Amino acid sequence: MPKVKTKSSAKKRFVLTGTGKIKRKHAFKSHILTKKSKKRKRNLTHFGEVHHADLSNIKLQLNLK
Repeated sequence: MPKVKTKSSAKKRFVLTGTGKIKRKHAFKSHILTKKSKKRKRNLTHFGEVHHADLSNIKLQLNLK
């Protein structure tokens, strides 16, 4: 049987932490930043955690499960 490949898009977007959680970047911080407040832009800089409803799909794409 051939090897199972990791989805390139998922590989670029998600990072696995040491405890097994999956980190992601926040959306809406790439352009049109003039109308967004300083606080909103600052909070979008930090990494977020993937929602538990999406975990199984992302783990399949990263071949972790």
